[in-house]
Amino acid sequence: MLTPITGQERIASLDIIRGFALFGIFLVNFPSFHPADYPALMFSLDPGYTGLDRGIRLFYDMFVQTKFYTIFSFLFGLGFYIFMERAEKRGLSVYSLFTRRLLALLVFGLLHLIFFWYGDILHTYALAGFMLLLFYRRRNGIILAWAFGLLIFILSLTTLPLFFSDELYGSLQQEQQALGQQEIKKTMEIYEHASYLEWVAYRFSAEVSDILSNAPLTVASILPLFLFGLYAGRKEVFYEPAHHTRFIWVTWLGTLMISIPLVSMVFAVEYDIVSFGIAKLDAKRLFIQLSGLTLCFFYMSSLLLLMRNKLARTLLAPLGYTGRMALTNYLGQTIIALILMRGFGLFETFTLSIGLIICIAVYALQILFSFYWLRFFRFGPLEWIWRSITYGALQPIKIVDK
Repeated sequence: MLTPITGQERIASLDIIRGFALFGIFLVNFPSFHPADYPALMFSLDPGYTGLDRGIRLFYDMFVQTKFYTIFSFLFGLGFYIFMERAEKRGLSVYSLFTRRLLALLVFGLLHLIFFWYGDILHTYALAGFMLLLFYRRRNGIILAWAFGLLIFILSLTTLPLFFSDELYGSLQQEQQALGQQEIKKTMEIYEHASYLEWVAYRFSAEVSDILSNAPLTVASILPLFLFGLYAGRKEVFYEPAHHTRFIWVTWLGTLMISIPLVSMVFAVEYDIVSFGIAKLDAKRLFIQLSGLTLCFFYMSSLLLLMRNKLARTLLAPLGYTGRMALTNYLGQTIIALILMRGFGLFETFTLSIGLIICIAVYALQILFSFYWLRFFRFGPLEWIWRSITYGALQPIKIVDK
């Protein structure tokens, strides 16, 4: 029977990078638990932040939004390669094993999506993971060609609104915004007065069905990062970073130089230094998405370079605890956010500044929880369930002192 990766086999840098990404994801996810967020997103409504909240939102857009789920996606592709390679070396049927792993993840994701929150990424990862299986034995050139081809396709779709005439797009926006305001009122009413079952039923019709119908496009946007992670796994960049110092430095410098103008454009569009007229929100989303791709690799290469320093490794080590329990902590963040938003009515007084403080406090507690949990157990609770399903047998979870 194949057993999961042991503590000795883990690559510490991956856990730290994963923990780093988990915090960034929480920062941008937390505001989306506000009941008005989904209709505002779907109907392209400007959230209209002012004062300190506008500054925080701009900081998120420039340095956080789309910059961390891309890291998570890249690490999924890298983890896929590590999993498949180690299973193959032990003579296991790698495709059936990983298929069972993906099916378990899909169940986690659908339960999360249907019963808790529209922003679930796990079901998308599972669906994209089935596509990733098709590339495991393909040549590197083919992997990169598909990755860049899909990226160009997705980014081309994102740029389409910029070419619409102001007259046509303006009339469409007015209709959308009117519908969006009505939907926000309805959503707020549900959150304030509906029972949990009524809330779930409403969300299924208003959110979940739309999200599942758009799954092919979402998978296509995630898959390129999976493929880049698969490619990096083959090149063994994360196994022995010291052997790839030149490549890491080139990646760091290159992505920094590309990111500066892209991030600057987010600022310029926000304050109308560069005007895109009625397509302002779409232009800002385009530059947020583009900078997310470049800063993703800048952040990862920065962490790899920092971890060459002993003091930096010590300071970054706590992130590794949450990274080892990423599934548990990711879903735990949803539970905490829903309790605060729905259970305590935080959405009535919510501001981004309050959300930022909550995220920092909650993540600090997750670091402590993960640290103490991993003193006694090999895996997080949900990681243990996931692994047990994957390997078809209950895995030993307690750490036994020798």
